[in-house]
Amino acid sequence: MQEPGQAENPHDATVLLARVGAGDSAAAHELLPLVYEQLRAMAGSYFRGQPSDHTLQPTALVHEAYLKLVHVPDGNWEDRMHFCAVAATAMRQILHDRARRRRAAKRGGDAKRVPLEQMETPSGGHPVDMVALDDALERLAALDERQARIVELRFFGGLTVEQVAHVLEVSSRTIEKEWRRVRAWLSRELSGGGSS
Repeated sequence: MQEPGQAENPHDATVLLARVGAGDSAAAHELLPLVYEQLRAMAGSYFRGQPSDHTLQPTALVHEAYLKLVHVPDGNWEDRMHFCAVAATAMRQILHDRARRRRAAKRGGDAKRVPLEQMETPSGGHPVDMVALDDALERLAALDERQARIVELRFFGGLTVEQVAHVLEVSSRTIEKEWRRVRAWLSRELSGGGSS
């Protein structure tokens, strides 16, 4: 028996995801309550340590990403974890687009950076410039698409090593090894030490 406040059976989400992928708009309304808390936690981690006066809040980010996903024709999600991984990509794209627009709207080279462009890492480390991170991920994807996806799933999706391994269908050991390698690469790139 399900306890109050506890999420539905993941199998139910998988069935609803299949219906959403087939274009069932009623299923999209049923799905949101099943995945909302997980998506909201992911979005909240992006904004940790940021001032409260953002133009975009975590709840709005979740809703924007969710609407973007459920309106994709023929969405093909294997399960809740896969859907949340795709949602992480959508959130990254939304944040990246907003950061780029804000940066483009600035006048003068001495303008102070807007808070949304710098976000703490989910682990609570130093803030990361979203535009610089996205540029680095594009360079990484050109070198190794799977490593770029690992960063996206770990950093933006908040997935564990085991969950990333499941989504990418490789071993946890492979993900651990590549995660260590790619973190070092990103650190060099984001500190200006890369050879881009």
